[in-house]
Amino acid sequence: MAENNKKICCQNLWKIFGPAPESVFDLIENGASKQELMEQTGHVIAIRNVSFEVQENEVFVVMGLSGSGKSTLVRCINRLMEPTRGSIYIDDTDIAKMNNQELRELRRHRLSMVFQSFGLLPHRSVFDNVTFGLEVRGEKKEARYKKSQEAIELVGLKGWEKSRINELSGGMQQRVGFARALAVGSEFLLMDEPFSALDPLIRRQMQEEFINLRQQLKRTVIFITHDLLEALTLGDRVAIMRDGEIVQLGTPEEIVCRPADDYVKEFIKDVPRGKIIPAHTIMEKPLAVITSDQTITQAIEEMDKKEAELTFVIDNSGVLRGTLTREQASVASRIKSTKAGETASQEFPSTAPDTPLEKCLQLVAEGDAPVAVLDKEHRLLGVINRPALIVALQSGDGANDGK
Repeated sequence: MAENNKKICCQNLWKIFGPAPESVFDLIENGASKQELMEQTGHVIAIRNVSFEVQENEVFVVMGLSGSGKSTLVRCINRLMEPTRGSIYIDDTDIAKMNNQELRELRRHRLSMVFQSFGLLPHRSVFDNVTFGLEVRGEKKEARYKKSQEAIELVGLKGWEKSRINELSGGMQQRVGFARALAVGSEFLLMDEPFSALDPLIRRQMQEEFINLRQQLKRTVIFITHDLLEALTLGDRVAIMRDGEIVQLGTPEEIVCRPADDYVKEFIKDVPRGKIIPAHTIMEKPLAVITSDQTITQAIEEMDKKEAELTFVIDNSGVLRGTLTREQASVASRIKSTKAGETASQEFPSTAPDTPLEKCLQLVAEGDAPVAVLDKEHRLLGVINRPALIVALQSGDGANDGK
């Protein structure tokens, strides 16, 4: 995710349903609740003073229960619904000020939407559904064919091009809708509960497909869902909505480890923490570390000093070259004086900093040695010890706080 490169920005966004929305702001400013406003005026607050930014190539998930305002929010962003107040910027352009022609061009070329109901044309084949947006845009047949075929292959529908929509399962129909959005090459995808109508097994498969596709294709995505686990699994950041307001916005681990209030706490209490919290959140500084050009004697001295049974051996760039136990060092010292790097064991458990803790369990269970956390260049960032992992996987008041 690119830092400080915002692509979508909502500022003080309001959406009020009713005959005269502007007339009720005085009541709102005087403290009228949503219920009071509805009873007194017949107006309903769907979005209440919402502000957030979405970074380039970020998957920004908006999660909330029915009636929270999440679907209204995404429809305001592409102006399927007109906001009552506030600004919506894509790059530096306020789309609330676009005329109808500019808005059509935005939707045709830069911004696509994937709906829960798929929005497919039943009388058309898979291929013809995928190419529909390109037809509307007026692209030539050869270009349409190439882009549509690439999108179909990306979502795993190769061989189904001539099939009718009613011949496909729900999961396959959703793939068609996704392929149609990808074919037009939009920079921005607005996805309104795209997987919620699917059976649980197919839904998990689609979530995995989405994660895999996202690694291949860079897109800025706003993803709407009522499923917290889905939000935490797919999102770079998650905004939790209640009664038209964002009650917490943060990374998945921030929400799981530091819920903002009792409402969020109630949501996350049954979340499997091991699926969400990454390894770097609980990694610690290793007790003993030496460089590969130090001697076995120096390695033993370091372990004695730190009261450690194992030392990590790194080179001058911080790359992990191996581990050395006290027993290995003792045997090596009796044979001959040698460098630690020549004796270090090349077999040690390791993981990446963003690996979910759930996947670290087996590594910890397989031996007593701490799990090394390595960056892409295999530099040693820290270690995960069994006690810290057990605490982090617990839920409730005794859980690790992520600090």
